[in-house]
Amino acid sequence: MSLPKIYIALPVLDEYEYIRNFIQCLSDQTYTDFKLFVCVNQPNDWWDDPNKTDICLSNQKTIKYLTGITAFAVEIIDRSSKGNGWTGKQYGVGWARKTVMDAINNEAFKNDIIVSLDADTEFKPDYLSSIAETFMHNTDSTALAIPYYHKLTNDDHANRAILRYEIYMRYYAVNMLRIGNPYAFTAIGSAMAIPVKAYRAVGGITPHYSGEDFYFLQKLNKYGRILNWNNEWVYPAARFSDRVFFGTGPAMIKGKNGDWSSYPIYDHHFFDKVKQTYDLFQELYLTDVELPMGPFLYKTFRSKDIWAPLRKNYTTNEQFVKACQNKIDGLRILQFLKSEQKRVKQTNEENLLAWLFKFCDKKELNKLGIDFNEVNFEKLSIDDLNKLRNFLMKIENEYRKEKS
Repeated sequence: MSLPKIYIALPVLDEYEYIRNFIQCLSDQTYTDFKLFVCVNQPNDWWDDPNKTDICLSNQKTIKYLTGITAFAVEIIDRSSKGNGWTGKQYGVGWARKTVMDAINNEAFKNDIIVSLDADTEFKPDYLSSIAETFMHNTDSTALAIPYYHKLTNDDHANRAILRYEIYMRYYAVNMLRIGNPYAFTAIGSAMAIPVKAYRAVGGITPHYSGEDFYFLQKLNKYGRILNWNNEWVYPAARFSDRVFFGTGPAMIKGKNGDWSSYPIYDHHFFDKVKQTYDLFQELYLTDVELPMGPFLYKTFRSKDIWAPLRKNYTTNEQFVKACQNKIDGLRILQFLKSEQKRVKQTNEENLLAWLFKFCDKKELNKLGIDFNEVNFEKLSIDDLNKLRNFLMKIENEYRKEKS
């Protein structure tokens, strides 16, 4: 089997500070059969907004810099210069990713690979070769959710915010992996790769203003199998950013201001309810049964007759179960967790401790050197927060390897 060509899909907005380091990471790759597609983008009316002038000029500097690259092939899609920017409702990172991925799709062969990255992300020289190898050993897969790790900075506020956010992300992933849920993947725009044939099969990426990576992987997951492990990781920057409506940057901004309400540490029992519901799908094919997620589902779909239409349309148990999983997908699970969380009085720290003491080895916890009688995210040192992040990361990666 011949090696695939890799196409890098890169949306860029106000990234001149980071783009040189990103290009250096690409220049250092041991896998050389790749091409970079860049969509430098912004709304066109930003040129008339004095508060956005610096961003417009930064984008122009980025375009000029990219134009001078000769070490490898670069395709620049200019949605930034005057007259070329986004107009109307078509703008944001979702449209930028779609624009650049669609352009790749028009050029690439079906067995080639799209690697989605962000300009503030670092990666090691074997990154692209590791992705090619992973797909060559998993030819039936539809996507790869790549392990990630935010490097700490010289800014204590940024470090505290990113560590708290990663603790949320990894706790959620670990519990989804623990219950064996098919939506147990972490969707990060700078940490995913897709075979071109899978991109075509699902009709491409949908241009949400934010969260397009989550919805895209969810769509791919309904079509086939998402891989959760790669030997090389990505290292996104930990920075406050409002370029998107939600995600890492906005979460850090809200967290710096003391608002972590959108990123709770869920009671681990709620994940068990999700598992119990999924386990009942086979029985549900034969007859109606009470589901732990039932009240939420009936309210969400505004009907108690959710299953009869699925039984009618899917004539085997296997097809029915898959249809149930597609209907009660990652978005519905997340909505369920949030709705259940509102009913409990435990703090985020109490929920984390309950999970740690139930599922983790006491000796391993003691090795962390954290006083678990005084766990408070606002008062813990950055060093202790980092220990917690790394501890959860280790568990998550063990699950990722095991289930890939």
